[in-house]
This record gives sequence, C-alpha cells and structure tokens, in this order.
Amino acid sequence: MFRKTSIIITLGPATDSPERLDQLIEAGVNVFRLNMSHAQHDWCREVVHNIRKIAEERGKHVAVLFDLQGPSIRTGDLEAPYELQIGDRFEIRRQGTEPTIPYSTTVNYEGMMDDVSAGATLVVDNGTMLMRIEEKNDNNLICEVLTAGKIGNRRHINLPGTRLNLPALTEKDHKDLSLAVECKADYIAGSFVRDAAHVNELREEMTKLGGASQIVSKVEDQEAVKNIDDIIIASDIIMIARGDLGIEVHVEELPIIQRRITKRCHALGRRVIVATHMLESMITNPTPTRAEVTDVSTAVYEEADAIMLSGETSVGEHPIRCVETLDRIARRMEQSGSIGNAELAILETDKQKVVKAAVGLADSIPNAELVVFTKRGVMATQAALLRPKANIYAFAPESATCRKLALARGIEPNVLPFYDEPLNTINHAVDYLKDKGLVKDGTPLVVLSDVLRKKEMVDSILLIHA
Repeated sequence: MFRKTSIIITLGPATDSPERLDQLIEAGVNVFRLNMSHAQHDWCREVVHNIRKIAEERGKHVAVLFDLQGPSIRTGDLEAPYELQIGDRFEIRRQGTEPTIPYSTTVNYEGMMDDVSAGATLVVDNGTMLMRIEEKNDNNLICEVLTAGKIGNRRHINLPGTRLNLPALTEKDHKDLSLAVECKADYIAGSFVRDAAHVNELREEMTKLGGASQIVSKVEDQEAVKNIDDIIIASDIIMIARGDLGIEVHVEELPIIQRRITKRCHALGRRVIVATHMLESMITNPTPTRAEVTDVSTAVYEEADAIMLSGETSVGEHPIRCVETLDRIARRMEQSGSIGNAELAILETDKQKVVKAAVGLADSIPNAELVVFTKRGVMATQAALLRPKANIYAFAPESATCRKLALARGIEPNVLPFYDEPLNTINHAVDYLKDKGLVKDGTPLVVLSDVLRKKEMVDSILLIHA
C-alpha cells in the first residue's frame, strides 16, 4: 500500500547532486522545492534537468516547485555583525541616508517608515531578536532592543499586526517567475500572499509568459489569515508556512489556525501543505524529537495533502533519514485513521457529485480500488479531495499531468495512452496494474472517467473486476 501523504523537500548544498537526488527519489520524495530566496538561475536549470532525467529513469512522476522569495523585508549589509544588548538603540534607515547612531542598518523596503507606528514590535531574524519602535521619522526608525543577540547581513524582519503595502511581486520575483516558466515548473509558490488579488496577479503574469504551472499560495501573516477563503478559492494549493506565520500570530493560536485553514481547504476543494520546522532538530541530529513526531502525525491525521522539509534537507546533515522518518510516520498514521474532513466538502457541480458517487461506491465495497482516467488531472484531484479509503490509481496520457498530481493525497499517477475505444484504455490500465503487482486478479475496481469520446465529454462510473 503506497503512502498517501506527499513529501516535499527543499534542495540545497546537502542534496543537489545527482546521487543525492536519486537517493531521495528512492526514499519517497514526491516534490522538490527550489527556494528562490537563495537559488541561482544556472543551478536551477541544472538541478531541474537532473530531477527530470533521474525520475524518468526510475519511472517516477516527481514534480518541481519554484518558491518565489516574495516581498520580504530585510536589513542591509554590515561590515561586521552587531552584538546587541537589552536596552540598546538600533536604527533602521532608508537606503542612501547616513546613520545617526552607532548601531544602524538600511532596509530594502522604502515604504516601511510609512506603514509602521511607534510602539510596534519588530521580530528580527525569524524570532531570534525582538525590538520595539520608539521613534518614527521620515527617513529612519529608532528601536529599543528587547532581547539580546547578534544581527548580521540581510536579516529578515517581521511586523506582527502591521498591514504592509508591499507589492505582490518584486523585480526579482518577475525574473524568477520567467525562469520557472522556462523550466516548465509544475508548481509556483507565491510568498507573503495577502489577498486573492495577489494570487490572481501571479497567475496572470505566469500566463503571459506562457506558463501552465499550478499556483501555491503561502499563508504567512495575519492579513492572509483574515482573507483566507478568498485566497483558497483563487489558488490551486495552499501552503501553511508556519515559520513566518508562527511569528506573525500568537504562538498558542498557530495550531488552531493550521487546523482551521486545513478544514477550509477541504470544504472549498483545494489541496493543502503543512510546512516548516517539521523535523528541525534533524538538521544536526539523526533522530527527531518526540514533539516533532507528534507534529508530523497531527498534519497527517488532519489529512494534509503534503508535508514539507526545509533546512532539514537543504543544509541538514541527515537528509535521507529525514525523508525516511516522514515516510514511516505518515504510513503509520494513515493506517490508524484520520480526522474525516472529507465530510466538509462543498459539492456544487454535477461533476463533483459524480466523483462523490464513485468514491462512495469504492468505499462501500471491501478491498475496492479507484481507477481514474483524466487528461488534465481535475477529476483525479477531485477524487483525492474526498479522501477515499480506497487507493486512487490515476491514468493520464502525459507525464506533465501526472506531475501535477504529485501534490494530491492518495493518488498514484501513471502515464497511459488513451485509445479511441474506452474499453481498450480500461483493459490496458488493468493489465498495467496487475503487471506492477498493484492489484490482484478479482480486485474490485471502480473506474471513473471524463475522457473525450467521439468529441463528447462523458462522465462515467464503471464497476469491474481485475
């Protein structure tokens, strides 16, 4: 029985060699994430080529996700890091202005001085330091250091509760988006998405470039949480990016927000990824903490489509062990049952109701499996969103469609040519499943299809036996 929960891992120096890519695919990676905050374009081209080549050799449908940096706020360059103590004064100033106090740096967002207010809290370097804005001026902010620490070059700044007027896409994002289209990325993630307009802008810019990637919206701040339903509807997939989100909201609220977003994705028919800090201790340690095991288990229990690793695999010491650990936890949790969010699904179209009927039929027959024929992946994805107990074996005529199913829970995608006569296509698929040992003689198969036949689209459900 294959693992239903997809695994996404972030590539970096620890994992970008062909040998490592091969090992990771063998260990069960479904999607490789390229973090465009750090990735160079020539490196991306090379690593995407290697992924596609190795996956094809292994007969796997492994997808590529380009994660755009987005409009993040970062400090400037320093000659040497500052060692700051509680009570120190720290200046953040516009680029091109001179420092007014010893501890000073620039900021890459010119509108920051307009957006913030005195008394607001700054979270620096992903939560390693806290500061409070004491003075707001036209060209600078004077902050009081609340927690001691070191600050170096280009450190990330969060402003919890402050509405920022950042653009949806930066100049760098536009260049990286063009590269993603060039590389035929299966998924493109927009960072710091705050409303549906940001999602639509990303999709429109991608389409202008000739791209057909699916859009992943990263939920990372309070503004996105407020607009979550609109963002979900505008997107193909939602990523609950708990790193920045955990800084932007009160920490005790994070598990509740994660659960609420997951439920809304199930209700509104979109896939969902749970990301960040899943096995953080395994960056250096060979085994996870018990809390991390429980965290991963919760995401699987709540029926996330995918779980994601970041630093654990990009720079960590045990990337293969991390993937194997996620695989073991997910498989065990899937055997133990799940929360049952499929009942929340809002079904409005006739096609959705046909899919639900097929899922209900498969789940009502002991040992039945679902076989879905799909040209674009829509019907297979819809079946997956209803979280059937049965496995879903999806067949599509192109590998690009199969890769777009890599982020759908419980789907095993396969490439298969579609014949003019549907019965020939079905027989070919059944022979394929039996030859691969995926089904046995006599296994009940619920066949779901909307395949074009004689220039007509016909939704159909068949019950056959292998």
